[in-house]
This record gives sequence, structure tokens and C-alpha cells, in this order.
Amino acid sequence: MRPIALLLAVSLLAACAGSPPPPSWQANARSALDYATRAYLAGDSRLAERDFARARAEIARTGRLDLLARAELAHCAARAASLEFDDCPGYQALAQDAGLAERAYAELLAGRWTQLDKASLPAQYQQLLTAPAAPTVLTAIADPVSRMIAAGLLFRYGQLTPEGISIATETASAEGWRRPLLAWLGVQMQRAKAAGDFDGAARIQRRITVVTGAL
Repeated sequence: MRPIALLLAVSLLAACAGSPPPPSWQANARSALDYATRAYLAGDSRLAERDFARARAEIARTGRLDLLARAELAHCAARAASLEFDDCPGYQALAQDAGLAERAYAELLAGRWTQLDKASLPAQYQQLLTAPAAPTVLTAIADPVSRMIAAGLLFRYGQLTPEGISIATETASAEGWRRPLLAWLGVQMQRAKAAGDFDGAARIQRRITVVTGAL
């Protein structure tokens, strides 16, 4: 299940089988958030902001501050996947009305892991608390968006292995996500230069040149 679906929860995303169709705002918000995330990862900031504003407007129709907080966290998590970190200002403005699940996820994004109960987090992120350096911590995450978010968080807090950097880079490459791919290739470039691997650095630079359209 995609992280957006996990963050917005059953009440936001879908009705149970056999029940009346959910209100239109639920489907509209889910769709807009998914489009916003994918546009952002593809490097289209204008489209991403437009779709996120549409999702936010749909949720705002309900007056549900907790759901707005969830949406802001999803927006922030997409930035973390691209190694763009901040204190999630959109969420901070709503934090006092967030529920326990939102607060736990916000703590995860902020790197305050020591007091977190892993049961309060989506399943795909629980191993980050117990075995962040395990070889399978990223490969066990099937959803590529969630995998990229986990990699970004591990990198931010100095717990990502070289293998994890490669996994993040090739995940972004396989999905065609320009923004995080450039960020992770930049990390690989820095590491290659620091290790004196100038041939490797040149190879990475050629990849960057292709992604940016300069070749």
C-alpha cells in the first residue's frame, strides 16, 4: 500500500465493500495527493503544488484538521525521498490538532526515534527503529515511494549503508523519478570523489548529464 494511503487512513480513502459510495472529496483528495507526489518526484514542482493545493482544498471542505495534518506529512515525506529536508512547516501549523498516528509519523520524519513505539508507525517503517542498518531494511519495502522515504530518513540521520544508497539511486532510476535520482546521484558522486574513484565519479557525472538533458 502506498504511503499516502497509509497516512490518510481508511476513513479518508475508501468505503468498505458493500457500503454506500464514499463522498467525492475522499476519492478526489486521494487522487490529487497521489498525483502531487508523483509530479514532485518527477521534478515538476508547478504541477505538484497545483495537485497538492487541490487535495488540501478537498480535505478542507470537511473541516478535519487531523486529515489536513496527514496530508501535510505526506507532502513532507515526498521531499525527504528527494533528500530535501525541513521541519514540515505545513504540518507544524496543524500539529496541535493531529492524532497519535500523525504525531508518531512526524516524530519519525524529524528523526526523534528513541521514544517511538514502532507499533504506532506504518508497517513498512517499523524496522527503521529496530534494525536500521539491516541489509533488508529497504529491500523488504515493496512500495517504491515508501522505500525512497525510508532511504531518505536513514540518510538524513546517518544510518544508511552504501548498499542502501545504491538501492535508493536505482529505485529512483527504475521509476523515472528525476528529482530524487539527481539527489542520490549527487551523493554517489561525493562518495566516489572522497574515495579517490575518479573513474566512478566520471561515470556518475555522465548519468547526471543524461538526466538533466545536457547530453
